[in-house]
Amino acid sequence: MSSTLERAEALEREQIVTLENKVVTRSILYTSGDYDPREPPPWRKAYMANPELRQMQFLAGDDPRLPKMPAKPTLLDFFTYRFGPSQHLLQSARLAKLNGCSEKVILGCLLHDISVVGFLLPDHGYWGAQMVAPYVDEEVAWAIKYHQALRFYPDESVGYDYPDQYRRWFGDDYVPDPYIERDYRYARNHRWYMSARQITINDLYAFDPDVTVSLDDFVDIIGRHFRQPPEGLGHDDSPAAHMWRTIIRPTKFL
Repeated sequence: MSSTLERAEALEREQIVTLENKVVTRSILYTSGDYDPREPPPWRKAYMANPELRQMQFLAGDDPRLPKMPAKPTLLDFFTYRFGPSQHLLQSARLAKLNGCSEKVILGCLLHDISVVGFLLPDHGYWGAQMVAPYVDEEVAWAIKYHQALRFYPDESVGYDYPDQYRRWFGDDYVPDPYIERDYRYARNHRWYMSARQITINDLYAFDPDVTVSLDDFVDIIGRHFRQPPEGLGHDDSPAAHMWRTIIRPTKFL
């Protein structure tokens, strides 16, 4: 019982952080599950209980714990300064290139899990597609979105089986959510089906611990197929700009 209480108290302390005399906050989504999202967030309770903290300002700019982003950040800058380990994405793109896929499919493989490495895990295909939609061909964004559904369904005609890895991750009796089933059936009959399917084909088979791929290998493809806004990702007025700004400043208050 005491260890549970100690853990709870330790988590409580972690929720209030000050940097350079600024109070750092966390979005509800970051702590939901560890704490009941219907309750006031722990950092707020700690803040309200401490008069000294209430005299401080909130962090409303760059988080000094994170690498400084360039003034006009590019996609390559996000890979360098914000995205987590990306060898899976790079190996997926490399495999697609070796398999003779089109450059649009190669780019889709390179970007298909950017939400996983830089934003959110749940519904990563949907979030990732929204992130890149203003900057890539519509087919690329479509393929990124629907690879999430297609990966759960085999296609013998192209040699794609249900992954053994998924049996380990989700269990033998796992059934995808109804919206995944719906989107699979929609995608299966779409003219771009094979583009999304190629992402799944070059996805799960791309893990090779003995191979290291450099992002430099795809600079030319990015240059030809990713429309970099001159203001920098996050500073343009696209429908996805706010998502890139959130990645730049994930602890910004409001």
